[in-house]
Formats: sequence, structure tokens, C-alpha cells
Amino acid sequence: MVEGAWQTSRLARAIYPKAEVLNRFIAKFVDVILAVAAGKLLLPVGWLAGLAYVLICDGFSGGRSIGKRLTGLQTVNVRTRELAGFKESIVRNLPLGLAYLLFSVPYIGWIIASVIITLEGLLVIGNEQGLRLGDEIAHTQVLNGGELDVRD
Repeated sequence: MVEGAWQTSRLARAIYPKAEVLNRFIAKFVDVILAVAAGKLLLPVGWLAGLAYVLICDGFSGGRSIGKRLTGLQTVNVRTRELAGFKESIVRNLPLGLAYLLFSVPYIGWIIASVIITLEGLLVIGNEQGLRLGDEIAHTQVLNGGELDVRD
């Protein structure tokens, strides 16, 4: 029974094509710039505002962070075939939130944060559907805009 559930989950993921990798990196770069800017401009709570943005950004209207909106991407829950909400966004962005937290610790934190970010980036490039660890945990996938509408 467990094997059948796993196969159903894999089939549900396979229906969506991989989003453009360059667009994903551009979108994440924009989101990181916004998080860092919040950290620098909104003193004394800016660091927390930046962390909050990193975690919830993909739960905004249409499953799109500001970076995803600019590049035409969207995040969907592959199990329900609905746009991602704040819950999915927080879960899928936990590894990046951890990297954001660790980056405030000199040297060792920078190294560990860099490893997390590099691993997530390599997964986006190498995974057949472009799923990073956070996507696997949250059962989400980033799609080119309009892919969800075409499939349903």
C-alpha cells in the first residue's frame, strides 16, 4: 500500500514540466535582494522581516513571490493541483530560511549557509522536475506561468 501511494505521488508530479531554470534563479535573486534590503532598511526588526519574507514569499496571491511574478513563474501544490499558499511556502522555504539564519553567524554559518544554497541550486538544475529539497518536503513544484491552468 505504501508503495502504491509513492507511485501515485510520483505520477502526480510527472504531469508538470520543469520550469525554466534561469527564470527560477533570477526570481530567487530578486527575492533575496528584497529580503536583504528589508534587513538593512527596516531597523531594528528588518532582519526578522527579511526572514519572514524568505519563508512566506511563495504564498502570496497566485503562488508567486515578487521575483516569481516578475519572471512569470508560480508555485503549486502537486497533490491538490492548487496554487501554493502560505503553509506550503513556509515548508518549502525552510532550508532557505535556515540558510538565512545561519548567514548571521560568522565563518561557520557562512559555510553551512553556502552549502545549503548550493545544494538547493544543484537540485533545481539536476532534478527532472526542478524540485529542490523544500519542494520535496512540501509537495510543491515551480511552474512556468499558466501551466496549472493548461493541465486542469
